[in-house]
Amino acid sequence: MLFDSGGVLMQPIGGRWNPRADFEQVVLSHVPSFSSEQFAPGIAAGQRFLDEADETPDYEQYHRVVLRHLGIEATRELLDELQRPVEPAVILETFPEVKPTLQELRARGVRMAVVSDAWPDLRELHAGLGLHTFFEAYAISAELGCNKPDPRMYQHASEALGLTPAECLFVDDDPGLVAAAIELGYQGRAVCRDGRPAEGVASIAAIDEILAFF
Repeated sequence: MLFDSGGVLMQPIGGRWNPRADFEQVVLSHVPSFSSEQFAPGIAAGQRFLDEADETPDYEQYHRVVLRHLGIEATRELLDELQRPVEPAVILETFPEVKPTLQELRARGVRMAVVSDAWPDLRELHAGLGLHTFFEAYAISAELGCNKPDPRMYQHASEALGLTPAECLFVDDDPGLVAAAIELGYQGRAVCRDGRPAEGVASIAAIDEILAFF
């Protein structure tokens, strides 16, 4: 099994991936005169920056982009506080069926890896949520220097498991990335938690449905 992470295994508390949930609180602690209504344009600019990037930028690059659009000086102190470690459970939560499903897959001898467009701290986030022990390998975009659907992302994970693409089932909440994996010879399913079927690829409503394949 090859799993995407965000939207498949876990989600941000409050519904926003970037910036993380404490961004406004940290900024306002440094710039008390700033209005909370002014954050939206900077956050939107930061998302465009991420969407247009060929590979996952580091946190500081991202924060500098957002702060620049907000007209706030990116001081060293502010940048450091925006990246300060917090307990993963403060900002993230797993979907209800995830841990029972991973436990059952492990009990059935299914080998598992993660393939995610993410920053390098993904392993630590998974550790804080009790997920990391299920996975033998991680293909993380910020470490590999490429994003899905670059074949290297999928191949890094399957090769780390010592398996061929045909022996792996890839699950992602982006149907296009599932389609790309299928073109490379992987099996694939799109997770559609809203209940709407994906276009062009087979879909599941939650990851416990994959137990039927094992």
